[in-house]
Formats: sequence, structure tokens, C-alpha cells
Amino acid sequence: MPTKALLLALLLPTLAFAQNPDVYTYKIPSQALYDTIVHMDSVYFNAYNHCDMATQAALYADSVEFYHDRGGLETNKQKLLDAIQKNICGKVTRVLVKGSIEVYPVGDWGAVEIGLHRFINHQESETPSKPDKFFLIWRHRDGKWQITRVISLH
Repeated sequence: MPTKALLLALLLPTLAFAQNPDVYTYKIPSQALYDTIVHMDSVYFNAYNHCDMATQAALYADSVEFYHDRGGLETNKQKLLDAIQKNICGKVTRVLVKGSIEVYPVGDWGAVEIGLHRFINHQESETPSKPDKFFLIWRHRDGKWQITRVISLH
């Protein structure tokens, strides 16, 4: 018969969850994939923040779909890049909420990145926004990572 201490040790995780079932803790499924996608996020948003349109163009798949809760859907890569250049360059800076990125594998096809970021609007006295959720669908093809889908919520 198990001792009380052993029984308690076996039940403690279940009891802790039962006491607080609404607590969610992200567990990284693959550290290597996580590190890769966090790096790709930094590459993309460094280009975004510095108006490096060539890097942004290379990181977007030709078939990109960009879903924006305020702006709607954009499926034309060039129109998306033109809108970024017109509305973002020199006007807005993206800041990642530290520790917010979650990465999930999509088989051997790619990955889903979920996170929080905020934006600093340089046209409104450096006014930062509240944190907003984003989703990036990354495809890995021929040794290259590209963004195929974006969901941006504000």
C-alpha cells in the first residue's frame, strides 16, 4: 500500500490543476523550432521597424494572406508591401511583448507563431498601444522560412 507521502506526490499535480483549472502554461514542443521562429520573428520585425522592404518582400510568400481585424483581408503581396511602406515606415515601431511568443509545429511543413506585441506611433508623441495578439503561419521550403498567413488583432 502506498504511503501518504507517495500518494500525495502522485495526486498533487491533479489537485493543483483541479484547484486552478483556468491557469495555462505554455510548454515549448520543440526548442529548436521555437528558437528558429523567434529568430525569424526578430529578422522580420527588424526589417519592419527599419523599412527594409527587400527583406520583408523575401519573407512574405507570394500567396500571403494578411487578415487584419480593422483593415480586412489583403491577398496581394505587392499591395501589402505598399501599404506597409506608406502607413508604417518611419511612423510606427513594433515592440514584442517579452516572453509572449508561442510556437507550434505544423508537421514538417512549418510552424504557427502566436504572440503579443504593441506599437509605438511616432506621429502621436511616441504613444504606445496596448498589447495586441498576432498569429504568423510560417512555411519552411527549400531551406527558407516564409510567412504565408498573418492574423493581426487589435
